[in-house]
Amino acid sequence: MSGSPAGRTVLVTGGSGFVAAHLVRQLLERGYQVRTTVRSTANAAKVEPLRALQHAHPGRLDLFEADLLTDGSFDEATKGCTVVFHVASPFLMPEKIKDGRRDVVEPALKGTLNVIAAVDRTETVERLVLTSTVGAIFGDYVDVRDMDDQTLSEKYFNTTSTVENNPYHYAKTVAEKAAWEAEAAQTRWRLVCVNPGLILGPSLTPASDSGSLFLLDELFKGYFFYGAPDFSFTTADVRDVAAAHIAAAERPEAHGRYIVAAREMTSFHQMAKALLKHHPKNLRLPRTALPHWPVRILGPAFGLSQDYIRNHLGIRFPVDNRRSTEELGLAYRPIEETLLDHYRSWRESATIPASRR
Repeated sequence: MSGSPAGRTVLVTGGSGFVAAHLVRQLLERGYQVRTTVRSTANAAKVEPLRALQHAHPGRLDLFEADLLTDGSFDEATKGCTVVFHVASPFLMPEKIKDGRRDVVEPALKGTLNVIAAVDRTETVERLVLTSTVGAIFGDYVDVRDMDDQTLSEKYFNTTSTVENNPYHYAKTVAEKAAWEAEAAQTRWRLVCVNPGLILGPSLTPASDSGSLFLLDELFKGYFFYGAPDFSFTTADVRDVAAAHIAAAERPEAHGRYIVAAREMTSFHQMAKALLKHHPKNLRLPRTALPHWPVRILGPAFGLSQDYIRNHLGIRFPVDNRRSTEELGLAYRPIEETLLDHYRSWRESATIPASRR
């Protein structure tokens, strides 16, 4: 996509979500005419942050109702758009998933196909930017050991996840593959995929149920006060992820998949140490790292299978994020800044009455 953002109309699906809300705000700040979809405009808690953005940018943000599972649901919102950012897709931690196919696979796959159908029917669309995940590249951490130099890179696809084993990663994998097949079947619009790691940072939407927010909730609430288990994560700041989407749309040469994550993984213990530097009196944050043996013994009591522990505990790998820095121009925020902003946002949201969340 070339030319000035001013006056261009774009669509962001799932605008009340963690990433999408930041993307909407950044697009508005760049001068775009923005449309976004929500499941229901009557859900005040979900829509309130978007209403605030409407007030801050009069006449430049329109809200549409759309459902991932409803055919034709995105057609009206897509009309006249040059770029569609398909961000909407449930991200749930494994313990929150009751039925993998119903809870994550169907919304991810059918939602992506419905958005693509709307793009196919809209002649003005030049580019589709899809929010995928590093989980579409690997299933379990141990998989990365079979990659070149044991380094995570965009050239791989997840081949080990299933509906039963890691359904979220499976859902994002099949959805991304379906999008690439759809792009190959036509010549009018181009697909670019953004594959972020664990997305952290301040939330604009207190009502968000993103799994990344849930994961740090456990750390902040003191679930690991006795010691941090040796699990590490590929991480990305939500503001950097939003910026990557915009660069993927604006840069004519952008193509293929882009890992958006820091080069080095961050462990629970490292997260706690970074926060304790600024909040030394917080007794909920772990001061020490747990050895592996109690995690292996007690993990199943906390919902961690022995397979999960074996395939993740203590495993770290480097991340090849050169395409995001060299082709999208990303400059990653320091993880400490991201964590502090995430923690501040979490504390602020905790003060909001439940009736307003």
